[in-house]
Amino acid sequence: MRAVVTGGAGFLGSHLCERLLKEGWQVVCMDNLSTGDIANIEHLLGKGDFRFLRVDVTDYLHVPGPVDRIFHFASPASPIDYLEMPIPTLKVGSLGTHKALGLARAKDARFVMASTSEVYGDPMEHPQKESYWGNVNPVGPRGVYDEAKRFSEALVMAYHRFHKLDTRIVRIFNTYGPRMRLNDGRALPAFMGQALRGEDITVFGDGSQTRSFCFVEDLIEGIWRLSESDEAMPVNIGNPHEMTIKEFAETVVKLTGSRSRITYHPLPEDDPKQRRPDIARAKRLLGWEPKVPLQEGLRRTLEYFKTRVGQTGC
Repeated sequence: MRAVVTGGAGFLGSHLCERLLKEGWQVVCMDNLSTGDIANIEHLLGKGDFRFLRVDVTDYLHVPGPVDRIFHFASPASPIDYLEMPIPTLKVGSLGTHKALGLARAKDARFVMASTSEVYGDPMEHPQKESYWGNVNPVGPRGVYDEAKRFSEALVMAYHRFHKLDTRIVRIFNTYGPRMRLNDGRALPAFMGQALRGEDITVFGDGSQTRSFCFVEDLIEGIWRLSESDEAMPVNIGNPHEMTIKEFAETVVKLTGSRSRITYHPLPEDDPKQRRPDIARAKRLLGWEPKVPLQEGLRRTLEYFKTRVGQTGC
């Protein structure tokens, strides 16, 4: 079996490439390295079943030979990235998804789309079920990511219905773990980086907004199970254990043993006030739920970040 993973040198994509190789698959990893890092897949480059192509998926895509599955994970995924690259973010969600779907159709391959909880926007339903249509500001600064993913989902379903393409959509909630970039702007790497450097912990707003954090190992297990299932409609994959950002910052300070103080800053525009997945469908359809406790996941992530603090760009 042979898979293509777009965005395969990114945080999630690299873990997915590893999982596919462990399952005995051949893997073609595509990435333009705009937010991905070759260091994430360096340990895979010598494997005979792994091939890396530096490709922009908004261009023409071609892979010689058969392909059984395409995982479309290419996209900036953190606010600092998509706010700096708004047009590339929109292009990868539209043109990139179109090119990847075209490749899947040409190869008669199953297509797995990495969507996001951001399709729910600043939700007025809590927790969020897959049936919820969301509360997204299409003209706000975050709209470039939210609407790109919403368009991607619509395009995937159009190919599924019109071309009878075999498709899956995973809505990914907040995920953490090794290979996140310390400077990518998301809460966990920001908090851990600041704590390890002895800097103040930056909390936006009053810290009462909530998130639900899923360890990457659990997330990849859920994605793998979805890719093996017969479910074409979107499925939430995330951890329903909800906590406030203030509680999360305090947990990181305690774990690291840092003397960092927590400081509060204005909340960015359209930042969601709450986020928690309803995973009833994942449990029923996939037999999946997260297994890794928060403290264990944070400890494993911290060990990785300790090796990164002080390196260039971190």
